[in-house]
Amino acid sequence: MKSEEWETANLTDFLLTPRFSLLTPPMLHCGNFRLPLHRPLIMGIVNVTPDSFSDGGRFVSPSAAIEQACRLVEEGADLLDVGGESSRPGALPVSVEEELRRVLPVVEALRNGNVPVSVDTCKTEVMRAVIGAGAAMINDIDALQGNGALAAVADSNVAVCLMHKQGSAQTMQLTPGYRDVVAEVAAFLAARMAAADAAGIGRERITVDPGFGFGKTLEHNVELLRRLDRFRALGVPVLAGLSRKSMLGLLAGIERAEARVHASVAAAILAVQKGAKIIRVHDVKATREALQIVDAIEGNHD
Repeated sequence: MKSEEWETANLTDFLLTPRFSLLTPPMLHCGNFRLPLHRPLIMGIVNVTPDSFSDGGRFVSPSAAIEQACRLVEEGADLLDVGGESSRPGALPVSVEEELRRVLPVVEALRNGNVPVSVDTCKTEVMRAVIGAGAAMINDIDALQGNGALAAVADSNVAVCLMHKQGSAQTMQLTPGYRDVVAEVAAFLAARMAAADAAGIGRERITVDPGFGFGKTLEHNVELLRRLDRFRALGVPVLAGLSRKSMLGLLAGIERAEARVHASVAAAILAVQKGAKIIRVHDVKATREALQIVDAIEGNHD
């Protein structure tokens, strides 16, 4: 169901159904892991791609990717997100075989570690293969709209992140448009949550991502971050992926993605203060230290 088919009344009716309490579950069921949500979780990014916007090519070999993943865990990552296909604007798709060649060795090497492994993919064949190899979460920029994707997750015990985007990687930044970006994104995510529920995916396994930078202008992205607390009404953990993105470069005047560390940390703090429960980042150590200071000063220590 497309977001424009959902009016405010539909969203309200959905949220008020008994099985969708507005209270976020106390923990995320992520395969065999149970991740408490009393503090924000940090998801470390491991791109096994030659063309990702920030670190493409740095960790393209399995050994480099595994080494980077272990480094991120040492720095404090609560989850790892392995991606074998770039989703930056203008990126070209890769075949199932190539994506699996990139991600499977990494998942297999990390599956017995102390943190769950997520795989960033929108291909059903890849989902089934990585779940079989030990992945504990699927991070899908298409929100399980692919043929068989809902069943692939429902047939397992893995968690899923349902993300909003407008258009494809090749078209999403050409002419993005919304009447009310927050309402439309929330309505889309509510619709995908309903589809997941109908397929048998429990709410304790679901997270949602408004999709910063995926078919949004700078103004859309700023409005989503400013009003991110509105997404808490969906009653599942909100994941925010702002790390090193072009919106931060535009706001802070920083051209190179890898130089946007401080801007990314500031955005992560803002997202957490607006209710995000999971922060997807490249710079785990810097983000962890900043969040520790925030928690020390403003956290609930009763």
